[in-house]
Amino acid sequence: MAIFANKVQYTKMIFHYHNTPIHYHKQGSGPAIVMLHGFLESSSMWQKIAAVLAKEHTILMIDLPGFGESSMLEKRHTMENMATMVCELLVLEKLYDITLLGHSMGGYVALAFGELFPEKVGKLVLLNSSASPDSISRKENRNRALSIIDRNKDAFIAMAIGNLFNAEEKVKHPLAIKGLKNEALHTSANGVLAAIKAMRDRKDRTAILKNLSCEKHIIAGSNDLILPLEDIITLSKQTKTTLHIIHSGHMSWLTHSSELVALLQGIV
Repeated sequence: MAIFANKVQYTKMIFHYHNTPIHYHKQGSGPAIVMLHGFLESSSMWQKIAAVLAKEHTILMIDLPGFGESSMLEKRHTMENMATMVCELLVLEKLYDITLLGHSMGGYVALAFGELFPEKVGKLVLLNSSASPDSISRKENRNRALSIIDRNKDAFIAMAIGNLFNAEEKVKHPLAIKGLKNEALHTSANGVLAAIKAMRDRKDRTAILKNLSCEKHIIAGSNDLILPLEDIITLSKQTKTTLHIIHSGHMSWLTHSSELVALLQGIV
């Protein structure tokens, strides 16, 4: 048991899925919000946000396979097998009609969940994420990353996390960025490789997002270096998904947490 700054308690738990230990945290009570972290992150990214939302909600923060304290499901992960794992955990926890909140890669998993189990989703919130697949150039960058990791995983992690922040954010948040890098360095090379392949090979879920009948939101950063705002604006129009813009980069949960919490309180 641990306690956040505002005294909301959370419980660290383990779910054994296909003989694989999946770690997650649960706190609060009320309508459920399931939080899925991004690439090179873990459930710890949600702590400040969860501590506020847990006053009125049940919060599940999951370490996706290969990240945080969770083990690998298999050598090659997919958005689908991670989404199925999340579904099995919700069955165990007896949680229904959830709000599904996913940051970046977590949003890709959330979309796969929405495709496979649409009846379980009451609200879908994509944070600095997209339903679009990787472009050809992005796939090529993923492939180059795979070869770098084989040679020097730690150098890749430091570079990859640094690239998520613009120059102004790096000046304002050096300690938080350093902490994020230090945590990510504990991720195994196999976990990093599996996630990169899963992101590279994920399908286009634009039509899935458009056809989902649940309440849908995209939270985008106006200065996101990974997902250009103009692309997200187009996606929101194509899929009839409500768009919210924060004047942040890709890591809005870290650089603009107070603004994000206020926005989420209005959504969930």
